[in-house]
Amino acid sequence: MRLPAEWEKQSGVQLTWPHSDTEWHALESVLACYVEIAYNILRFEPLMIVCRSIEEAKSDIARISSEKGLEMDFSRIFFYEAPLNDTWARDHGGISVFGDGGEKYLYDFVFNGWGLKFASDLDNQITKMVFGQGAFMDDVLGVDMRPYVLEGGSIDSDGCGTMLTTRECLCSVNRNEYLTAEEIEQELKGAFGLDRILWLDHGSIIGDDTDSHVDILARFCSPDTIAYMQCTDPEDPNYDDLAAMEKQLRSFRTKDGGHYRLIPLPLPEPMYLDDYRLPASYANFLILNGAVLLPGAASPLDEVARTRLQEAFPDREIVVIDCRPLLSGHGSLHCVTMQFPEGYLRTDR
Repeated sequence: MRLPAEWEKQSGVQLTWPHSDTEWHALESVLACYVEIAYNILRFEPLMIVCRSIEEAKSDIARISSEKGLEMDFSRIFFYEAPLNDTWARDHGGISVFGDGGEKYLYDFVFNGWGLKFASDLDNQITKMVFGQGAFMDDVLGVDMRPYVLEGGSIDSDGCGTMLTTRECLCSVNRNEYLTAEEIEQELKGAFGLDRILWLDHGSIIGDDTDSHVDILARFCSPDTIAYMQCTDPEDPNYDDLAAMEKQLRSFRTKDGGHYRLIPLPLPEPMYLDDYRLPASYANFLILNGAVLLPGAASPLDEVARTRLQEAFPDREIVVIDCRPLLSGHGSLHCVTMQFPEGYLRTDR
């Protein structure tokens, strides 16, 4: 088995569409952000949208894209209906895994609302439902139901047998507490064909309710490059934990024994919803065919993050999208998307 890297060729990306019964603050602003994300995904590859009502989602997209002056290519959007609790596709979406002979598997782990914090009974059924509606190519070998809890935002792959993750999330209470850390590691290695796992023992961002998903902390950009969140202000309450994470990242070695090339991304300026500090992170970017979508905050730091990420992806366009509305749900751009490798999504109809 092999868990591909995000930068490998993709067949498309999934968005799960917000509606009035999902728990979003300022829904209209969130919908406008989703339309911006959809538009920029479509510049580079097809898009799958899962929604409670196709008519409703199409109406949202048509209305908002017209208001923004965006020409949305509906011919490359593939809609599927399913009941849903919320819209975090990264964590309820299927995870693509290749077999030794190139076989295509679609893993569907248990999604339990980030450790039973939120309702997830409907979201946990989405992958099976859209598979049954023909969303995937015929040679994708069914939906492989995995018996333990895992969210896509909690893991990151270099495509070569190394996974980056955090102990705080994968070993947390209300996920897989019946397994020891060693048993969890063996489960991961067996499921994904891993040679090794790089466990982060430090790293968190205030306001995050995922128990430290790695996709807001540190991300592979190539087999020997990791972009990560860096805090340079000792007065910031995030400083100590992110500094400890940085130190541990510097101790990690590549498979051939070398140091990783580390690219620091600035910690966004503090943003709040009432008195609640929101978990903004430039590490929550999405890699596409020919581009990287970077969650912006309408701040001068956006350009700092864009420039640094361009170093990691010199052949890709870095597109900054203002994702502040998504922070009201305690997530951002990578959290609301799930990519599928080439040959997975059905885009021939």
